[in-house]
Amino acid sequence: MSELLWDEPTFIGKLREVGAGIYHDKHPFHVVMNEGRLSPQAIRGWVANRFYYQINIPIKDAALLSNCPLRDVRRIWIDRIIEHDGREGNEGGIEAWLRLGDACGLSRADLLDSRNVIPAVRFAVDAYVTFARTQPWPVAVASSLTELFAPDLMAKRLEAFKTHYSWVQPWGFDYFSRRVTQARKESDYALKLTLTHCNTPALQKAAVDALVFKCEVLWAILDGIAGKFPPTPPTT
Repeated sequence: MSELLWDEPTFIGKLREVGAGIYHDKHPFHVVMNEGRLSPQAIRGWVANRFYYQINIPIKDAALLSNCPLRDVRRIWIDRIIEHDGREGNEGGIEAWLRLGDACGLSRADLLDSRNVIPAVRFAVDAYVTFARTQPWPVAVASSLTELFAPDLMAKRLEAFKTHYSWVQPWGFDYFSRRVTQARKESDYALKLTLTHCNTPALQKAAVDALVFKCEVLWAILDGIAGKFPPTPPTT
């Protein structure tokens, strides 16, 4: 029996089930971060290693665009690259993350020198870039739909940092604040593209699998960081 095309509500439901099950807000490292149980060394380790992911996001998006033949899509999706790389006189997401590092006591050189990135983090991030480069562009778009779940994560992370990590300078939280709204805007467009262009049973399944893969990438990043910077035990 041939597979059937899911209707739109079912397709959206399948995608949201992925986030409900395995989005990295459920990772133990994220849980203890929000509980305030990370040492300054662990917070700095997370910021430094996560930066490797941040600087590869525009590379991933450029790889996706190189496979997309639709001008109208490229003209909108390219804003993601600009959002992270920025323009002269307009700070982008990468610069905002460098400010977060500064607020945590890390120099720009500490972050820009990726020689000390944990191997597991490097492997996971590089695998994501390769995925975007080698998969059909609508499937690569679907992998970005972790943004559907990002606004809530960012809001909780911002509150946790303000509450538990007062030693971090508050002017470093700009990245978290801007992503609360930016991720919602980007996910709306990515979802629209996924629903429109993943229009066969095979592509719908590939889209769901792509979102699973992206969640696993984010989970693997935290696995690597947690292994290097374990949380402090809870107080009794």
